[in-house]
Amino acid sequence: MSSPHSTARERAHAYKVVIPAAGLGTRFLPATKAIPKELLPIVDTPALQYIVEEAVDAGLKQVLVIVGRGKEAIIDHFDHAPELEAALEKKGDSDRLKSVQRSAELADVHYIRQGEPRGLGHAVNCAAPYVGQEVFAVMLGDDLIDARDDLLGPMLEVQQAFGGCVVALMEVPHDQVSMYGCAAVEAVQAPAISAPRSIGDVVRITDLVEKPTPEDAPSNLAIIGRYVLSPEIFDALDRTPPGRGGEVQLTDAMKLLASEGHPIHGVVFTGRRYDTGDRGDYLRAVVRLAAEREDLGPSFVEWLGEFLHEFQTERSVSS
Repeated sequence: MSSPHSTARERAHAYKVVIPAAGLGTRFLPATKAIPKELLPIVDTPALQYIVEEAVDAGLKQVLVIVGRGKEAIIDHFDHAPELEAALEKKGDSDRLKSVQRSAELADVHYIRQGEPRGLGHAVNCAAPYVGQEVFAVMLGDDLIDARDDLLGPMLEVQQAFGGCVVALMEVPHDQVSMYGCAAVEAVQAPAISAPRSIGDVVRITDLVEKPTPEDAPSNLAIIGRYVLSPEIFDALDRTPPGRGGEVQLTDAMKLLASEGHPIHGVVFTGRRYDTGDRGDYLRAVVRLAAEREDLGPSFVEWLGEFLHEFQTERSVSS
């Protein structure tokens, strides 16, 4: 299924990824008063490092992080720390030394500052000088995809097949659609991709609505934080006025492209995803990933079982 707008440039391989990280993290205050929310640890690894590792696993090692004021710690995390590394080497602590060096050697990380928080669309548009006329990925730091459930790889393959833009979709309960951008879709003949079990349908997107009411939602397929975008998105963003919340919405720019005939496709994700921007889901991610670690899991799961038994017993007695 080709389109007159599906050019060879749109079907070029993606090599770069853009990670917006300029948000204030107000839902995690006061912890995020001095620490960027993107560096809050999932066990002992910052959430943002998981995102970069996912990009690298998909073959994208050129990373641009969109930062804001007070995010200097992000830059420090992905840089070498000579004094710390020397101290660990002197102690012979090779495991921790490797973990510290890994974040600095993981990818080729660059930074651009978003002067003021004017929405996701504005943040992505800040990346235009870095991206140029290339296909690129956008990964939101609040969405943590389990490393065992590939999502970005199949999305890159779908973009190769159809051109244009590709977004990740996930079914959500109808009463939660107002928290997301939602898609109106139609069936399409899926390309031959190496899709793992975590990938469901591939669909063509005909319309997008940013945070609709349940009554106005075109479906319960919500956009989650993975995109593969053609460079035409920058022109669309330039022509997109501020929308919901007075911010420039990436959803609105993709809606504009779809209305003009540019191909927009969705990959329905059925795997494990954690919304680390939500306090409850953040805690669930920490518990689940800790429980599955070989070095922590056995003793942690044993303690967790004992804790739950004691907790339930105490609640029963108190009630």
